[in-house]
Amino acid sequence: MDQKIVFLTIVGMLAVTYIPRMVPLVALASRTLPESVVRWLSYVPAAVLSSMLFPALLLRDGRVDVSLDNYFLWAAVPAFLLAWRTRSFFGTVALGMILVAAGRYFLA
Repeated sequence: MDQKIVFLTIVGMLAVTYIPRMVPLVALASRTLPESVVRWLSYVPAAVLSSMLFPALLLRDGRVDVSLDNYFLWAAVPAFLLAWRTRSFFGTVALGMILVAAGRYFLA
């Protein structure tokens, strides 16, 4: 590939990544948002995480899989409960990894 094309591709990727992030930051930097908007925005991270997590946990080969062979789903249940109770990111990830490993080791 030509170096000019590579450079223009990188610049284009920079623009489409940087501009959507900076426009709201610059536009809202000197303003105070209403409390209802701030409260609504607080739900966005959980909604985005859920939209990425649930298909990974529930779908296998394009079909819903809630069988006992779905170690990821069954490890996610106690990990979710730990996250809800303690709000510990690292503890939740560690528990999930341990449970998946244990399920694969003992049940496979």
